[in-house]
Amino acid sequence: MTVNTAAPTTTWTHVDGEWLSGNPPLIGPTSHAMWLGSTVFDGARWFDGIAPDLDLHCQRVNRSALALGLKPVKTAEEIEALAWEGVKKFDGRTAIYIKPMYWAEHGRFGVVAPDPESTRFALCLFEAPMNTARPSRLTVSPFRRPTPDTAMTMAKTGSLYPNSGRMLVEATSRGFDNALARDINGNVAETATSNIFMVKDGVVFTPAINFTFLAGITRARILGLLRQAGFEVREATLTVEDFLTADEVFMTGNYSKVAPVVQLDERSYPEGPVAKKALDLYMDWAHGRAGGEE
Repeated sequence: MTVNTAAPTTTWTHVDGEWLSGNPPLIGPTSHAMWLGSTVFDGARWFDGIAPDLDLHCQRVNRSALALGLKPVKTAEEIEALAWEGVKKFDGRTAIYIKPMYWAEHGRFGVVAPDPESTRFALCLFEAPMNTARPSRLTVSPFRRPTPDTAMTMAKTGSLYPNSGRMLVEATSRGFDNALARDINGNVAETATSNIFMVKDGVVFTPAINFTFLAGITRARILGLLRQAGFEVREATLTVEDFLTADEVFMTGNYSKVAPVVQLDERSYPEGPVAKKALDLYMDWAHGRAGGEE
């Protein structure tokens, strides 16, 4: 196989039983995934010798595959073992993004539906600094998150990300870093790239799961850790006005874990203590330190 090694960072991909460096050409012009978007993926993190919740990310990619009509060809345990094998190919100094993926090669029922028997798997690992606690400035996006009856919102699928991409393009064109996304009813769902939290009078709030956004693994971990630490945490239907009148806002996600929000349109916020505490709790838990253990 001829391999294109033009990758932005050190990258290794496991596919068809072998590890390939760089950016190997895996999907051709007749592949269902390239033509009709039948891709799912997940993302875990390795840093400091640990990969928090790697098992849960490996489980979720298989659920996403099933939700999209694909056939998982690896068990979650097999994916996790391959990930640890891949980590050994790096120098151990830079954080790594761990990305398992499934896609369909062929279609059925007139081509449009993916053929589950044609499902392929790849596991890609690449260096990516953590960027935890980097503050962001948000703006309310004019674009909405789709509903479960209009899109594959139950899967972490690539087909959902062009919508997030246009949110980011529009927000950055107006000088912001990210976008606050609403659902079809106008309530806050998430940002274009992560889950969202707010703090009001000492109570921590996050949008209730309504299946218009992916309620992330890191979101759930932070919820549990804050509650264990004695915080009152509520999942609720939240409006933009709720966020504009909040005392503190922060984001959670696998890529950067916890990051404060310092602006939402004309409203400014301090880098508040709850976001810092949430990150400290997460890192203590991830490293198995006292105070962050379950």
